[in-house]
Amino acid sequence: MTDRTLRLGTRGSALALAQSGGVAATVIAELGQEVELVTVQTHGDLSSLAISQLGGTGVFVTALRDALLAKEVDFAVHSYKDLPTAPAQGLVIAAVPRRQDARDVLVARDGLTLGELPTGSRVGTGSPRRTAQLRALGLGLEVLPIRGNVDTRIRKVTEGELDAVVLARAGLARLDRLDEVTETLDPLQVLPAPAQGALAIECRADDTDLIDLLRALDDPDTRAAVEAERALLAALEAGCSAPVGALAEVVEGDDGSEIYLRGLVAALDGTDVVRLSATGPTSDAQGVGRRLAAELLDLGAAELMGEQR
Repeated sequence: MTDRTLRLGTRGSALALAQSGGVAATVIAELGQEVELVTVQTHGDLSSLAISQLGGTGVFVTALRDALLAKEVDFAVHSYKDLPTAPAQGLVIAAVPRRQDARDVLVARDGLTLGELPTGSRVGTGSPRRTAQLRALGLGLEVLPIRGNVDTRIRKVTEGELDAVVLARAGLARLDRLDEVTETLDPLQVLPAPAQGALAIECRADDTDLIDLLRALDDPDTRAAVEAERALLAALEAGCSAPVGALAEVVEGDDGSEIYLRGLVAALDGTDVVRLSATGPTSDAQGVGRRLAAELLDLGAAELMGEQR
């Protein structure tokens, strides 16, 4: 317990504020600690360019991390999938709360599902991973790049510019907008991004009192799953804008809890997809991810990622 009001750094988007506000409410209610939100503008927020054109990994987190290191804020909440896989010097992930549903969803006109969309339907996404997998389904969809917040993307459907958009279910859940979802996509069709649906609560590595406090918010199963997914991403040397999907679950095995990890690498044009899975003990979550990445590379994953590497 600390006697100071904790400053929680957050991006200013509606989704970021919902995520950070949820964490702040938990810290106040469950840990008895006062929290104030401090909005930090990031490079990704200031640009309308595609993520891949912005430099990919880190565009939404660097300013928050700079604010942490400058002691302008005490801790920060990130969408874990936005974090670079390399550790940040002087910072530590103090807690990974229980994950929201990691799957992708479709928001389509007229309540349509993916399979009901007519050939030639215009589907928007800002993600090369989603683009590649949607094209690989062979449904004859026109997949178009989009940027913008949840409101902006869904408005493109309601105003008729697009027939559908694909979004993360977790974001809509946190915004209380799940009633707009027309289909939750099976991971067999579209595998989520590594760490999708998970949050990372980050603070300075030398702030031991705060680390001890925030540890109470950590969910070990979520942390293990995300570590496996991100280890796969790191071993592939792929950033958050690469056409890589991964989803790990903690399941009960013969010898206790195990990680079951599915991984995918796709060509951006959808002409080829490599899918594999692996299992291992939760104590070796990162090892499971690295081993699966090695198997994917053996099957030509690097060539499929191509210029997205």
